[in-house]
Amino acid sequence: MEHRTFVICVAAAIVLGDGAAISPPAAAQQPAVAHNGDTKPAAARPGAPNDYRLGAGDKLRIEVYKDPQLSQSVQIRPDGKITLPLVGDIEATGRTPLELRDAITGCLKEFMNNPVVTVIVVEATAAMAYVMGEVNHPGTVNMRSGPITVLRALAMAGGLKNFANEKNIRILRRSANGIQTIPFNYREGIGGGKPVYLMPGDTVVVP
Repeated sequence: MEHRTFVICVAAAIVLGDGAAISPPAAAQQPAVAHNGDTKPAAARPGAPNDYRLGAGDKLRIEVYKDPQLSQSVQIRPDGKITLPLVGDIEATGRTPLELRDAITGCLKEFMNNPVVTVIVVEATAAMAYVMGEVNHPGTVNMRSGPITVLRALAMAGGLKNFANEKNIRILRRSANGIQTIPFNYREGIGGGKPVYLMPGDTVVVP
């Protein structure tokens, strides 16, 4: 199993927007460290894993500077949450490591001044997507080697069955705000349309 380790460190919360739904996630060539003194935002630095979305099963190391009691090794539960001292239950699935770091930092500010939080993805066990419905081989699609398009995922699932509804395929994506539905037209895809990339944990439903 290939392990990916991402390191993100900052002294204050930085609000970053979600990446575009159809943009490929950035490849993490080396651990990315984001300090509060950086002159460039994390998304502008090569290798910054801001597009990786955490999923159930991912193993994390949460470090709070100079506070070993708050620092924890955790695994994201099937309900998408982790539990931390003082913070309690907090949603992790669907967030990037940067977003989770910012959320934890915001919660800890109620109890301490200028908390320095680090979120480390120790093991990305959730790096897979799912294809179900009118395909020849429904099931899981391994994404540990990098981002893949919907077309490639469908091909890995054996292609569409004869009576599949090619124009109304849906991608279900869990985020911190709930389940997002992204439409996909197979005909437009094979006709040269802009590629649509999957994120870990996505489910492709072919009616």
